[in-house]
Amino acid sequence: MSKKVRTRFAPSPTGYMHIGNLRTALYTYLIARKNGGDFILRIEDTDQERYVEGAVDVIYDTLKKAGLEWDEGPDVGGDYGPYIQSQRMGMFKEYALKLIESGDAYYCFCDKERLDEVRKIQEASHIAPMYDRHCRNLSKEEIKAKLDAGVPYVIRQKMPLEGTTTFHDEIYGDITVENSTLDDQILIKTDGMPTYNFANVVDDHTMGITHVVRGNEYLSSTPKYNLLYKAFGWEVPTYIHCAPVMKDQTTKLSKRNGDASFEDIVAKGYLPEAVVNFIALLGWAPKGEEEIFSLEELAKEFDVSGISKSPAIFDPVKLKAVNAAHIRRMSPESFLEHAEPYIRQTVKREDIDLEVLASVLQPRTELFNDIPEMVDFIDSLPEYDISMYRHKKMKTTEESSLEALKAVLPVLENVSEWNNENIHKALFDLIAQMEVKNGYILWPVRTAVSGKQFTPGGAVELCEIIGKEESIARIKKGIEKLS
Repeated sequence: MSKKVRTRFAPSPTGYMHIGNLRTALYTYLIARKNGGDFILRIEDTDQERYVEGAVDVIYDTLKKAGLEWDEGPDVGGDYGPYIQSQRMGMFKEYALKLIESGDAYYCFCDKERLDEVRKIQEASHIAPMYDRHCRNLSKEEIKAKLDAGVPYVIRQKMPLEGTTTFHDEIYGDITVENSTLDDQILIKTDGMPTYNFANVVDDHTMGITHVVRGNEYLSSTPKYNLLYKAFGWEVPTYIHCAPVMKDQTTKLSKRNGDASFEDIVAKGYLPEAVVNFIALLGWAPKGEEEIFSLEELAKEFDVSGISKSPAIFDPVKLKAVNAAHIRRMSPESFLEHAEPYIRQTVKREDIDLEVLASVLQPRTELFNDIPEMVDFIDSLPEYDISMYRHKKMKTTEESSLEALKAVLPVLENVSEWNNENIHKALFDLIAQMEVKNGYILWPVRTAVSGKQFTPGGAVELCEIIGKEESIARIKKGIEKLS
């Protein structure tokens, strides 16, 4: 029987959640959901120097807004806790001592001065800096004497000096390294705290993690992890190393460069589910042509084989297109609920039919933040230049527009029941009667009632939205302006 899939997202609370981080969380979540497994949240807070107050709440809030609910974690518990790394400290030293017993680790008593000296010599000789293994073969007596004397020490991993280590990654395939290139890395620091690399392996094993998703910058550390698993006799998890998310061909996305976090993007009027969909596509390609997915659809569709080895470029144009597609997928009720606060930023009139306005806006909205400016003509006609009546494609001029508006005025005044159907019939009957192209009449009407170059709808829809009285008044003003 195959083992239950258990994945983990293990962020450090060092500030905001950048897009690359959230993508790791998303892929980790999707692998768990696709395979009916568990998604675990573990907070890795052992780097106290970089710890940021409130950052744990940012992690919780971001994951919740993105819809990534975790099955086990600091706030929900589970059978494999504690889920905060600093609360797991007691066990790491014991595991390191087991490695000393099996000959896979050793005490190192070298002080900072000696290590600095070694590094300087290596740099001067153009040798890749690594520990020179000075303490690797100390006798039991020498070790005991130093321990008894209270000499500070670290515990280092004893790397094999010959041969190779091979590991398998789901994206990069089999990777083999020469053991001679591996540094005897520190497992336990002088203060008794584990290093990130050691704590990670022990935590993943003791929490039963089966799949590890992380950035490909960890590929070079993975042979060391593998050797630790082997030394303990533990099963190696499935590795999935992802290429970074880039701002452009040469620059990684980063907080330091002021690149947007998930929260920042949502604050600009993007739908959280659209941002999640977009993030999934940063370096992953679905099997078919479809790219627009809800989180539930992503969980069914996601496959590790679709992850690319190449870095993904964060494309704001694509993000907007994905957002627009999600807006079009919303129910009219849901769209109105989302759009109303944005509409109300510029539309204060109470007699406007918001359902009609929303139905006009929905197919034309890419971003909710665009809405206030799209509808700012409704309460009052903005100042506009009569050159707007000139339209090459519609073949209209100021003179033709004046003629059109004069013809339209009595026709619209005669519309008794003011609705889309009746306004449409009145205007198109006039177009047929005058034997002109649609734009000859509709463009001047649209310009007169909106005073804008770009509007969320055509002449008929705009007249319906602003009402009969206001439409007539604005057409009269148009005639006045053009006369």
